[in-house]
Parts: sequence; C-alpha cells; structure tokens
Amino acid sequence: MKKHRHLKPSSHSAAGDNRLRIIGGQWRGRVLKFPNAPDLRPTGSRVRETLFNWLQHRIPGSRCLDLFAGSGALGIEAVSRGAESATLVDSHPKVVRVLHNNVVALESDSLFVVQDTALNFLRAVTQPFDIVFLDPPFSANGLQTLLAALTQATIKKNGFIYLEQDKWANVPELPENWEILREKTFANVKCWLVEVH
Repeated sequence: MKKHRHLKPSSHSAAGDNRLRIIGGQWRGRVLKFPNAPDLRPTGSRVRETLFNWLQHRIPGSRCLDLFAGSGALGIEAVSRGAESATLVDSHPKVVRVLHNNVVALESDSLFVVQDTALNFLRAVTQPFDIVFLDPPFSANGLQTLLAALTQATIKKNGFIYLEQDKWANVPELPENWEILREKTFANVKCWLVEVH
C-alpha cells in the first residue's frame, strides 16, 4: 500500500473532467476536478454543508479517512476546515490520477492519495482514524463487510463514521457500541453520522 504526495500533475488530457467547489475553510472556492468514471457520484454541496455542520467541533486536528474518495471532496473539505490530515482511497486509476493532480494543485502536505480497494486498505491500517467518510457506490455490495472491518482498530474510540447511501436504503446493521447521532435524507441520498463508543 503506497502513499503518494507531491507528484507532478498528469499530462493526460482533462477532457471529460467535471468540477466542484470546496465550500468552507482555507480553500473555500477552490475548484476540484473529477473524471467521468463508473459510479462516481460526488457528495453535493448541500449534503457537505450539513455534514460539516454536524462535525464542526470535531474536525480540527482530526485524522480523516475518505474511502471511495472519488472527487476527494469530503477528505479535502475536512483538511480545508482544519483536519490534521486526510487519506483519500480509491481503486479506479483514472480517479486516482485526478486526485493526485488536485492534491498537487492545493500544495498540501496533509492530503495523501492511495490506490487500493477500501477493504484491502482497511485490512492494512496500523493507526486508527478519528473520522471515516464512507460513501460507496450505490451499486456496490459488501457494505456490511466494510462496516465489520471498521471495527478492527481502524477507527478510534469516540470516533465518527459518516455513511452515505441511496435514499431508499435501510439503516445498516451496526455493532452495539455504535450510535447513530444524526440521520438525514436529501433528494437522492440518505446519510448517517455514527459515533463509535
């Protein structure tokens, strides 16, 4: 599992890239690119605003993990708002390439990009995170397996997990020591904020 930073921007064409804006913190207004890729569905600005309102007192100084990072909006937004670091994990090579370019453009030492599957990454974690953003593709299977992997020293006690799913999704089965603090449904997504006790 390799961590990368300060890589040179890719020479590949940006044709087909889409854009979104960071909505808070030191990089507010900065544009992030993200490619057209299967199941890539960036978290919209309204949902992000709600999420970071929920977490506003927990973000500063936190170590964050953005699984299925896609555009990287959640992890990058967290660092913009004062998180110590964010690790952005995605398995799609084109997505990872654009994530690298976004990190280089922001000139940040606090953002790390990893090309790996979410499950493989979780199995290799050696230091637990304070906050995990878990926003898998709606078509993906294996959510319960991922949640089980998160119980194995990958997230700190009193840490937080943000989970985003299709609006029709049922509440996933959670361990007894996890508590749903917040739940909200938007136009096409349902999201939960969970605390690990």
